[in-house]
Amino acid sequence: MEKNIAILMGGYSNEYKISLKSGKVVFETLKNSNFNCFQIHILKDRWVYVDSDRKEFQIDKNSFTIIKKPKIKFDCVFNAVHGSPGEDGLLHQYFSKLNIPMSGCGEFQAKLTFDKIQCLEYLKPHGIKCAKSSIVSKGEEIDNNSIIKNVGLPCFIKASKSGSSYGITKVSRIEDFDKAIAIAFNEGNQVIVESFLDGIEISVGVISYDNDILVLPITEIVTDNDFFDYNAKYKGEADEITPARISYQMTLRIKSIAKKMYEILDMKGFSRSEFIIQNDEVFLLEVNSVPGLTNESILPKQANAAGIELKDLFSNAINEAIN
Repeated sequence: MEKNIAILMGGYSNEYKISLKSGKVVFETLKNSNFNCFQIHILKDRWVYVDSDRKEFQIDKNSFTIIKKPKIKFDCVFNAVHGSPGEDGLLHQYFSKLNIPMSGCGEFQAKLTFDKIQCLEYLKPHGIKCAKSSIVSKGEEIDNNSIIKNVGLPCFIKASKSGSSYGITKVSRIEDFDKAIAIAFNEGNQVIVESFLDGIEISVGVISYDNDILVLPITEIVTDNDFFDYNAKYKGEADEITPARISYQMTLRIKSIAKKMYEILDMKGFSRSEFIIQNDEVFLLEVNSVPGLTNESILPKQANAAGIELKDLFSNAINEAIN
């Protein structure tokens, strides 16, 4: 008997449109598979099942069932929700209480990796190098000069809890500092100010696949923009080169670091981490527990480079959650 799988997409953050695209790719890939898939939109104002005619049916949040006759129950959910509540542990907690398995990492890992500040601090004692940084909380007095003395200029100002490069600004002049802080605070209550690392930016996907941890081919990111921003990620304003144009020795080193992080965090499912290589040193920028799965996204391209078809990639994530 085919298992009912809810493909979760949407979310409560600015990333919801990207998540809808990710979820659509998962649904279209799996709709003719051995699973009975349903598109479930998780939005601020409603949780609904959207059928092939775009008709919406409400979700009963008490049991996570579709309110129609007969009621439809789910054997597993595939999490493609970027930002809250898909990456911050809220959905993990919800489905855990309902005893419905969900793809990807657990609640602790989601909460930790969603908070850039906490994640970097958690990994530093394990030898993971990060950029020099300062932390700013909303409502506190900010000493711009002191922060810049610590991190230098240019620097990056970003919200601790955001994705898809929302709320990130590269600041080269102290006159632009306050505006960048305000932009970041639009995304959350804590902001991280990081020193600029001038080097090679790379993205590394790590997944659990066939009961093993697999580090996917490394992607090098080249853009004429100030950094790998929203337009670079989703509007083609960057070259994503897979495999990255780095030495064999550096490739092995980065793969070892990425796998080590995956194990330290006790991750499951998909993850994608961003690094900068500067002067032969590797610096971690951030870890994503629900990476983009759109046609423009990096991880699906990396999986393809590794010889893994999307159908197998997504099916494996579901089977891992169920089993």
